[in-house]
Amino acid sequence: MNVSLSCWRNGAMAFLLALAFASGLPAGSAAAREFRVADTQPADYPTVKALELMGRLISERSGGRHRLRIFHSRQLGEEKETIEQTRIGAIDINRTNVAPLASFIPEANILALPFLFRSVEHLHAVLDGPVGEDILASFERYGLIGLAFYDSGARSIYNSARPIRRIEDLKGLRIRVQQSDMMVEMMRALGADPVALPYGQVNVGLVTGLIHGAENNWPSFVTTDHFKAARHITLTEHTMSPEVLLVSKKCWDDLSPEDRAIFRQAARESALAMREQWQKLEQTSRRDAEAAGVTVVTLEDRRPFEAAVQPIFERFASAPDLAALVARIRQAR
Repeated sequence: MNVSLSCWRNGAMAFLLALAFASGLPAGSAAAREFRVADTQPADYPTVKALELMGRLISERSGGRHRLRIFHSRQLGEEKETIEQTRIGAIDINRTNVAPLASFIPEANILALPFLFRSVEHLHAVLDGPVGEDILASFERYGLIGLAFYDSGARSIYNSARPIRRIEDLKGLRIRVQQSDMMVEMMRALGADPVALPYGQVNVGLVTGLIHGAENNWPSFVTTDHFKAARHITLTEHTMSPEVLLVSKKCWDDLSPEDRAIFRQAARESALAMREQWQKLEQTSRRDAEAAGVTVVTLEDRRPFEAAVQPIFERFASAPDLAALVARIRQAR
């Protein structure tokens, strides 16, 4: 009986190996599966479109074994909720901004520091170089695998009360910020009253008067209809905190080396495609806001804003390793 069972097992294993080779797949390849992907943005947003491209590339290059099922428009929760679900493996892949990661990943917090990046070109030089690779690698010890960065543009302040021309104009305004201690402290340092709200509650907050305004990029300002309630935007461009594409380490550990390479390359290609879409959407979003009569203020002097947030660096980037990371970012060309 034992001999027969052993023979059956050996025969079954030989059959599976032969099947793997016949189909052109490495013998160690993971079984076919569907991966749950979270994104809080709507279906036509550049991040979601980039995830769809990534899914097509993974399906093609895995011979149809793997596919992505994308849950957009906060179907799986707000960013803070989906991050926790990704860490425990309930969500396989997650697109999120780096700011909500700051509560437990110090390196992610650095990318959200105010007035750290000189320009979009400087941001790309950092993210596409060794510094970006090191930051992505740092996520693994927190149960996440960083695959790539997506653009998120420069964040500026908009509100329903008045144009912000000087830092003093922010006093007394309730401004929504991301659910991040650093973002709360930053807005407080600028003189406003920070209100940490989930992204999906901003529109209601603006309409009901719970908040006077918020801070975000051009596409988010327009595609969410925030511009209909907040008629003044000031181009503070205080942060350029990027989006990051994450995989649950529990999911990653189940992938073969070959499949991991497929996922990484597909993510990088989707990031490049996303940048092109993002630039176009930024331009059209600004045009739409201006055509709708939104007041756009360009700061004549940004130095008072920059000076006001310097204590943020002392609090969140004073540790030697984080201070060294800030220095590397500033030196990047």
